[in-house]
Amino acid sequence: MTRPPTAAQRRVIDAADPVTGRLRGTEAQLAALVKRGLAFRHPRPPHDHFLTPAGHRAKEAEPSEQTAPAQPAAAAADGVFAARIGGEEDAGRTGPARLREVRGVWQGLLELRRMTNPDGAVDRPCAWERTHLVQAAALALEAAGHRPAEGDSGPGYRVRATPQPEAVAVREPDAARLREYTATLDDAGWQVGEYTEPRTRARYLLASPRRM
Repeated sequence: MTRPPTAAQRRVIDAADPVTGRLRGTEAQLAALVKRGLAFRHPRPPHDHFLTPAGHRAKEAEPSEQTAPAQPAAAAADGVFAARIGGEEDAGRTGPARLREVRGVWQGLLELRRMTNPDGAVDRPCAWERTHLVQAAALALEAAGHRPAEGDSGPGYRVRATPQPEAVAVREPDAARLREYTATLDDAGWQVGEYTEPRTRARYLLASPRRM
């Protein structure tokens, strides 16, 4: 169970810059947010603090949600926001509120790219995405408005790990939607190829984070 931010921490989060996620507060407040995974301290001077994707999620959440246990659709072991990877039995909240939440986290991830990629690039994935491949690809798809599959069958994307290093598989029975996923992931900084399963002849995508 994740404890909600304190009232003082909540005020610091709410006052964060809406574009960059830059934070202002006392050293103790900022250190507490870093400890909870809601903020990070930039390694270069002036060592400002910024919201992490989880911090952006907390900022976007409705006030009533701050007092309830977190109920992510697909829990992540390290507590970072988890996008829907497809196939969840209980997809949880849907609709405009969910889309706003996901897009807020996506903007936070773009800021994380800017702050952590050596050249400040936002057009290719950062180190966090390379260590959370399935979640990162699913976040790109969900933030673009694509719908994840529900349950064991039905339309929608399914993002899964593969034996290949730094690659995920994206499956969808509709060929037209599969092409839409290709365009979305390409725009999000992923290298995407379309392949055919030898046994089932089903088409699927292999996507890897671009390095250049």
